[in-house]
Parts: sequence; structure tokens; C-alpha cells
Amino acid sequence: MLNEEFDPVILKTSGGDTAKLYPYGAHLTSWCTADGIERLFLSQRTKLQSGIAIRGGVPLIFPQFAGLGPLTKHGFARTNSWKRVKEPGESSSATLFRLQDSDITDSEWSNHFVAEYAVTLGTDELNMRLSIHNTGRQTFSFTAALHTYLRVHDISRVSITGLQGLRYSDSAAGGTEAIESAPLLYIADELDRIYFSTVNPLRVIEPGQRTVECKAVGFADTVIWNPGAEKSAALADMEPDGFRHMICVESAAIGVPVELSPGANWSGTQQLKMV
Repeated sequence: MLNEEFDPVILKTSGGDTAKLYPYGAHLTSWCTADGIERLFLSQRTKLQSGIAIRGGVPLIFPQFAGLGPLTKHGFARTNSWKRVKEPGESSSATLFRLQDSDITDSEWSNHFVAEYAVTLGTDELNMRLSIHNTGRQTFSFTAALHTYLRVHDISRVSITGLQGLRYSDSAAGGTEAIESAPLLYIADELDRIYFSTVNPLRVIEPGQRTVECKAVGFADTVIWNPGAEKSAALADMEPDGFRHMICVESAAIGVPVELSPGANWSGTQQLKMV
């Protein structure tokens, strides 16, 4: 039997939109619009097991993105149990989770903090907000991301708008930097880029399918990731052809780490909307 970390929290709107989260990692694993179509990708091979990150949905990345620092890759937030905060009059379409420093987090990152993750479901819309509060006496810095896996039918037909002219770091090419020249970004193979200062909404377009618009506030950057065929096949928790059905569009704070003084707060939001 699954423990309480994996007791699902179900959100729903009066119109029929639904979402599902787990206290483990405050992990959002499903977002279905009222037409019954699943909008997030979740690997069929992922495990719901303590100590193992869930592959797909929206992993919460904090306090370190990837291996860009001395901590565990992508930080500890996605593999810790968060507490659901139930507020008076809480809507069935919204929820709030909280994580604060503990002996577990102190063993890796000795800072005092409270993290909150609010998810609100609307008609054809999903809003996520990550907030960090420095409750200690020392300034600390961090990087973070909402590692959003969007479900697509065929990655070879997908394009993304809103990136042209932006500087990016190409992680698949060893971190080399370039300027995006294409008005439409297509994914032909492995792609792993951090786009900096993404001030405009991005749109994920696939012929014959509804378009997803991604907006961010507070997150300065965006990560676009697809592992490609070779790396997808090498991932034990990903079906070999999983790369064909997903694209990560991650609102992130990476290029300039967030610095929080004692008592200070920071928040970043990502809105996904069908347009």
C-alpha cells in the first residue's frame, strides 16, 4: 500500500477540468482539460517511490537547477514530502503545499526557509506559483524551475514560438552560447537549452492539436528540453519512445541566481493556457 506521500490530491473545476498532485515533491502529475485530453506527459515507467524522482508532470526544482552547483542534481524539493495546507473556504480547484527546512534538508543545504507551492486550476488553464521565504539570519541564493513536461502527439511536428533573438546556453553542446535566430524552434534531435530573459509568452504549436501558451512572472529564464531517441532509450524510467510524446517548457531562475536576505520573499509563477 502506498504511504501518505502518494495519496493523490485531485483538483477540479465545475466545467470538468481536472488535475492531480501528490504530497511527495508536491508533484503535479496530471492536467486534463474538460475535453478529456491529458496535457502533461508522465512516463509509463516512472515509479511512485520515496527517494526516487517522478519522471514527468511538473517536478519542482529547488534549491539548485541540474548540476549547476554542489548539491544533488535538481535539488531536494522534488524528493521530499510536502505538507498540504488546508485553508478555510478552500476551493476544489486550488491547493497549497508547504516545505520547510528540516534535518533532511539541513544535511545538504544548511539554510532556513519556507517554500510554498500553489496550484490553481481554471477553464483550459493551469497556474503554478512557487514561493520561497528566508526565515533564517543569513542571506542565501538558489536556482529553481518548474520542470513542466507537456504532452504532444509527435515531437517532430512541434514548434515553439517566442524565443527568437534570445541568448541561450546549449547544455547538449557543452554549455556553448548562441542567439536564437529561428522564429519557430523545431526539435529534430536531443535539445537541452536555457533561454535567458524570456519576457514574451511562448506557444507550443502542433498541427491538428490545440496550442499551449506558457507565460511566466518572476522566472527570468526558460528551459526547453527533449532527450532525443538515444538518451530517452537510456533512461530506465522512460519508455524508449517517450521522447516522441513530450517537450519540457520550464519556467526557471537560472542565469542570475535568486538572492534572498533574511526575512525576504521571492515568488515565480507559470501559467499554462490552451489558446
